[in-house]
Amino acid sequence: MTVNKLQLTLEDAKTIAAAAEAEARRHQWSVVIAIVDEGGHLLLLQRLDDAQYGSIAVATEKARAAIAFRRPTKVWEDHIAEGHTRYLKLPGALPIEGGLPIVLNQQYIGAIGVSGVRSFQDAQIAQAGIDAFLS
Repeated sequence: MTVNKLQLTLEDAKTIAAAAEAEARRHQWSVVIAIVDEGGHLLLLQRLDDAQYGSIAVATEKARAAIAFRRPTKVWEDHIAEGHTRYLKLPGALPIEGGLPIVLNQQYIGAIGVSGVRSFQDAQIAQAGIDAFLS
């Protein structure tokens, strides 16, 4: 059986980051954008002017958590909000919205994490990047 495995390239990551940056700038949000490949390895990190340096690690970990568990990081945020604190023990899970897996042709090829504003705004920026890539 032959399986065509898709890969997220640096050019793909640049496309995603450009659209995410445009969304952030449209709202005057200073954020960090991290894009990882399917193994959680950093492909691209972009820190907009005036973004807090603490968001570098947070954006990267959001992206890694989203690809490691193949789901948006908001899933764990919701579980924690519902009182299911056991999810805090999952290694590599980050219960803060703003990390999204990147899925192309039903294959998980990477993820994006954004940090710097409110978590739902981080997710909005991340989604804009993915939407531009998939369109």
